[in-house]
Amino acid sequence: MDNEILWQASPEQKQASAIWRFAETTRSLHGVEPGDYHGLHRWSIDAPDQFHEALWDFLDIVGDRGETGFVAGDGLRSGQFYPGARVNYAENLLRCRDDGVAIIAYRDDGTRRDVSWADLYRMVSRADQALRAVGVVEGDRVAAIVTNDIEAIVAYLATSAIGAIWSSCSPDFGPTAASDRLCQVAPKVLIAVAEYCYAGKVIDVSASIRAISTEAELDAIVLIADEVPNWLADLGAVTWDDWMSTYQPQTIAFNRMPFTAPMVILFSSGTTGKPKCIIHSGAGLLIQHKKELVLHCDLQRDERFFYFTTCGWMMWNWQVSGLAVGATLVTYDGNPFFPDVERLVDLIDYEKISVFGTSAKYIDHCLKSGVVPRRTHRLETLRMILSTGSPLIPSSFDYIYRDWMSDLHLASISGGTDICACFLGGNVLLPVRRGELQCALLGMEVDILDEHGKPILGAPGELVCRNAHLSMPIGFWGDEDGSRYTAAYFERFPGLWAHGDFVEKRPQGGYIIHGRSDTTLNPGGVRIGTAEIYRQVETIDAIEEALAVGQDIDGDQRVILFVKLREGALLDEAMETTIRNRIRMGASPRHVPARIIAIDAIPRTRSGKISEVAVRDTIHGRPVRNTAALANPEALALYVGLPQLRN
Repeated sequence: MDNEILWQASPEQKQASAIWRFAETTRSLHGVEPGDYHGLHRWSIDAPDQFHEALWDFLDIVGDRGETGFVAGDGLRSGQFYPGARVNYAENLLRCRDDGVAIIAYRDDGTRRDVSWADLYRMVSRADQALRAVGVVEGDRVAAIVTNDIEAIVAYLATSAIGAIWSSCSPDFGPTAASDRLCQVAPKVLIAVAEYCYAGKVIDVSASIRAISTEAELDAIVLIADEVPNWLADLGAVTWDDWMSTYQPQTIAFNRMPFTAPMVILFSSGTTGKPKCIIHSGAGLLIQHKKELVLHCDLQRDERFFYFTTCGWMMWNWQVSGLAVGATLVTYDGNPFFPDVERLVDLIDYEKISVFGTSAKYIDHCLKSGVVPRRTHRLETLRMILSTGSPLIPSSFDYIYRDWMSDLHLASISGGTDICACFLGGNVLLPVRRGELQCALLGMEVDILDEHGKPILGAPGELVCRNAHLSMPIGFWGDEDGSRYTAAYFERFPGLWAHGDFVEKRPQGGYIIHGRSDTTLNPGGVRIGTAEIYRQVETIDAIEEALAVGQDIDGDQRVILFVKLREGALLDEAMETTIRNRIRMGASPRHVPARIIAIDAIPRTRSGKISEVAVRDTIHGRPVRNTAALANPEALALYVGLPQLRN
């Protein structure tokens, strides 16, 4: 049953949590009981100055806070967080300098490496000196094509220590996709892997490196490789080890900067044109991430924290911030199901992981592959699973509590690259309800509006944020007058941040995500989120995955459902009837597709999200504006001229 309570923390667990301690510490300011999350959240919205001053102190941020935590302006965009503060992101992540383990890094070829806190500091010190030696100063951009490994984190922290700006993408991005992103920000240095391994195959990255070196005026190219390949020798590249070989560890001169100083440029998916270059401040990410990790995940020092991500996804930046808590990061690069489907589950036991982060798609794949960890693994240290990337459907909630653990905090979280953080997520004070995200996070005044801008409850609408939030972007790179930034978030509902998610707020305070609002279906004038259809279809064993789009026809729109079937399955009349009945009973008659079409491949972005926009444009004969953003653009050919769509 939807909304069923699947898990609740014990009174002892609640009282031992960081969010309980924070509520007790600040009780004289808000006056609510420590277990009253909704009261605490209301205070975080109504008294932003008090809340953010208390937040800085409780999170023990290293730096100068200034006199106040927030100064209101005449609108959401003019509010100022910590206007007198001076802070450095890397300084906060490198405060531990003992012999404990800071990072444990895995690759899918079986390689395991680890680095202590002391050695991590020494490595960052040497990289900091190497960057400065090639002329990198505050505000310069350092670009990276890197795997999720120790060197990437070292380079990221060294860039931050200087006050320069980091921008990375995953090596599986092709030359066009990589240059479309990184060359926009005019980097001074490129740090890249020469090759990487995926599922037993070695893949060359030289074409992307050469594309960027051709378009950007680089002062240095540093290759994370044993040697510079012959075919890149003409670029004047140097290996990572040679680059740092002349420098000895020394005390890092961390550059403490104002709250609004930029530190990271992230990129939108780029499925509707060249990716937007989204600028984030180091202080904003530090405090926002630490708030989420400490108060909403209860992450603690020395716990082992894992998130399956690449360096092209904001979750990489989010996981790295776990170092600010003193947690040990467990990273993984490569295919999560290589050499077998239980690869990441094995890591939970072997590395004693406490907080395990992944995607909804990974959980669904485990379910359909018959993975039952409670029968095969101990999971003694696991206390929390985080899921994001797409909506976590109710059957996946059931699967985790049935086949993984019954006493576990499962938190579906949602935010995005736009804020490099979360609007919605979990906390230990509230129950986990089937199919729901538990709450809006502290400091985030989330609301759900109908098409007329009126708040609604119990029905899907547009997710907006009514207040300024810590990791709201500084702006877009190259958007000198701010018009693109305004158009992206503030034109839909003037004065409010419109996030582009189609979401339902539940009466108990939880949330259900129905999909992205720019892919919302509109048959007969009724708005339908694609996730509502996927929740039903993905419970059918014969279906591996699905994609739904709206086809414009005769002045209306009809729902088209593409399904990728498991090997040996057939989309016959009986299967179509099963699909339609499942959708009709589980969602509504309006969700039932007009056409169901079997397809061999579904296009995805390089961050793993299905690209409904690209398919929608293809079936309408419109050009897909940025196929380089897709991991498998060749799949679009399957959607051209389909006879099932002609009438």
